[in-house]
Amino acid sequence: MATEGISLEVIILAIIVGTLAAIVYSLRILVLLERRIARVDLNIEKIARRIVSEEMKIERQEAVIERKLGVKAKKFSKRKR
Repeated sequence: MATEGISLEVIILAIIVGTLAAIVYSLRILVLLERRIARVDLNIEKIARRIVSEEMKIERQEAVIERKLGVKAKKFSKRKR
């Protein structure tokens, strides 16, 4: 079934190779995006740690101020939502 120019086998092989190349490229993009998301997650964790440490400092300062004022420290309860 050889025709003039490009044979059917060559066309099918080109389609297969092109599809494989597209899959490899897509996987490369996915890996790059996964790395970027991992960096974002690390930055969010760092920010959350800083916020927690700041909250702890504020609570300690609040307790000191309440002791100086002679106010009984309030207990925080969880709210039902």
